[in-house]
Amino acid sequence: MKTLFLVLTLFATSFSINSNAQQATPGLLNDSISIKKPAKDSTAKKKFSPRIAALRSAILPGWGQIYNKKYWKLPIVYGALGVSGGIFFYNLKNYKDTRFAYRVKYNMRVFQKDSSLYSQIRDELKPLSEESLRFYRNEFRRDIDYSALIFLLLWGLNVVDATVDAHLKSFDVSPDLTLNIKPGYSEMAGTNGLSLVLNIH
Repeated sequence: MKTLFLVLTLFATSFSINSNAQQATPGLLNDSISIKKPAKDSTAKKKFSPRIAALRSAILPGWGQIYNKKYWKLPIVYGALGVSGGIFFYNLKNYKDTRFAYRVKYNMRVFQKDSSLYSQIRDELKPLSEESLRFYRNEFRRDIDYSALIFLLLWGLNVVDATVDAHLKSFDVSPDLTLNIKPGYSEMAGTNGLSLVLNIH
C-alpha cells in the first residue's frame, strides 16, 4: 500500500512539473522572439529632407509640396504661377500689337511706306496717334518685365515654402510638451517667485 501511494505521488508530481513546464515554454519562446524581432514602431515618422524638397520644387513647381504630402497647396502654387504667367502673355501680346501699329504709322508718315500693312493693325489701335501707341508700347514693355519678375518670385516662394515645410516636419508637437508653474528661485530673473517652465520630453 505504501509502495502504491509512493508511485501515485511521484506520478502526480511529475505530471504537475511537466504541465507547468509546457505552460511556461510558449511564454519563453514568445519572449525570445520578441527580443530578436521587435515590433515596428507605428509612431515612427518619415524623415523629410529640406534639400530634396527644395530641389524638386525648383525643377517643377508643386513637386516639393507633393514630397511633403501637402497636396492642398498645389492649387495655390499653380494658381499663383498661372495668373502671373497669364499676365505675362497678355502684356507680351499687347506689346507686339502696339509696337507693330506704331512702326506702321511711323513708316507711313515719315517714309510713305507700309501703307499695305495698315489693315493688319488691330481695330482698337487704328484711331490712336503715334505718341499714344509709343506710350502704350513702352508701358506694355515695362509690364512684361514686371510680370516675368513676379513669376520668378512666386516660383522662388514655392521653393522656400517646400523647404521650410520639410524642416518643420520634424518639429515636435506631441502631448509631451507641457507648461508648468514652478515656485522657487529663478536663475534668469535672480529672484524668488513663480516661474512658467516648458518641458520638452
